[in-house]
Amino acid sequence: MRISTSQFYNTNAANYQRSFANAVKTQQEASDSIRVRTAADDPVGAARLLQLEQQQNMLKQYSDNVTTVRNALGTAETTLNSIGTLLQRVNELAVSSGNGAFTDADRKANADELASLESQLYTLMNSKDESGKYLFSGSKGDTQPYVHNADGSYSYQGDQGSLMLQVGDMISLAANESGYTAFEQALNTSRSQTSLIAPPVDDGRVSLSSGQVSGSAIFNDRFRSGEPYTVEFTSSTQYKITDADGNDVTLEASEGGKFNPKSESPTVSFRGVDLRLSINFKDGDSADPDAAIAGHTFTLSAKPDAIAGTRSAGNGSSAQVTGARIADQEKYQSSFPGGGAVLKFTSASEFELYASPMTADSRPVAKGSLSGTTATAAGVSFELSDTPASGDQFAIKVDTHQNQNVLDTISQLRTALTTPMDNDSTARENFIASLDSAIGNIISATDQVTSSIASIGGRGQALDVQAETNEALSTENTKTQSSIRESDPAEVMLRLQMQNNMLQASLQSYAKIATLSLINYI
Repeated sequence: MRISTSQFYNTNAANYQRSFANAVKTQQEASDSIRVRTAADDPVGAARLLQLEQQQNMLKQYSDNVTTVRNALGTAETTLNSIGTLLQRVNELAVSSGNGAFTDADRKANADELASLESQLYTLMNSKDESGKYLFSGSKGDTQPYVHNADGSYSYQGDQGSLMLQVGDMISLAANESGYTAFEQALNTSRSQTSLIAPPVDDGRVSLSSGQVSGSAIFNDRFRSGEPYTVEFTSSTQYKITDADGNDVTLEASEGGKFNPKSESPTVSFRGVDLRLSINFKDGDSADPDAAIAGHTFTLSAKPDAIAGTRSAGNGSSAQVTGARIADQEKYQSSFPGGGAVLKFTSASEFELYASPMTADSRPVAKGSLSGTTATAAGVSFELSDTPASGDQFAIKVDTHQNQNVLDTISQLRTALTTPMDNDSTARENFIASLDSAIGNIISATDQVTSSIASIGGRGQALDVQAETNEALSTENTKTQSSIRESDPAEVMLRLQMQNNMLQASLQSYAKIATLSLINYI
């Protein structure tokens, strides 16, 4: 095989250039210790590096989310702590207002301070974060959570939503605490009621309060199943309780139905309800106290659900829902939407009832026609002030008395404190009942706020653990990337030395061979 002179020169030049390029590349690797610059350097390593970089970017996002959640929870916790401190002062005022030596003027002074605290509480419950979003509106950050209604009550306009942020591969945490959780779930202790049915005219001898729910589970399970009850006083020291079926359930009451009429404040405890009992003998009753008290009879039951309707601002008519009553208890219990409803008129006389919130895919739970100005659906009759127009809608809310927000509790307490009662025993008894209700509900609201603070604390601990986990993963990720991308300095220096030697030898051999010709062999 013969090799031409040009082929010899070209081959040697190509070999030299390749060796020189390798040496330059190794020299660059020696200077910055980077082994993998492109996928061609190490296809498998480059693919692994790409995966690791994606993971590192996610870990960075998780870290940012942890900071966001921690800041949001810190703001909410600070606000809730302020609310808790304020509620402590409200409770102190409520307890002190029960002082028997207080006059109407003293109670009025407490009511004035309560008005200021109520305003502060309203402001705190409508607090915003640093970005201008409401803290306690759930997922509706642009909606004010609480509004003050014209009748003096307060309504929650937010939702139950949580703003979830992912802080790890398999964990997401809520960055907010909704007002529904923090305030709307406070148990209402005033869920029962009593009514005197005998004698026909109240003679003032026996007074039985509406009661306070002391055991919610027992009340819901045992009390509700037997109502309405009849409480009949058989003597000045004994009463009898029968349930709706006429069964004698007196043994489930405190002291088995016995009481001391001379006690300053006897209490009747029955199936999770505590009732204040007051015995007031009249002149001449001492001759036969049993006869004076016997026969006084009360009904005892849970407060019935309160139903109210509000017209939509876009209605074509001015018709209002002026009243609502449960016409069929069985049908109401089985089919009326517990979370509220929407009454929609498809014509001036035809209507449909939907569960709230109503969407484009909602199906009516009931339909009907107006009877005069009365619309009856799912066991409830709604009275309208005028003939509605087609397309009119009315928001129907149901108050089951199960829960009550603390703003309404304070407002009701202020009303009770400003009601004159000096030298009026009946007004005094009504006030004590209202005070019992307020104190119970304030404690319940405080417990609910405390529970929300504890929930935030739990999420904070989870954040700390996840932040440490993310940091550890990030550190290991960086080490792994370094082990793949970076080279071994000792190995690189040996390779560079070898390549330089080979390059120098190549130059020297080429120079000697290139100078040879036939003249050297003559």
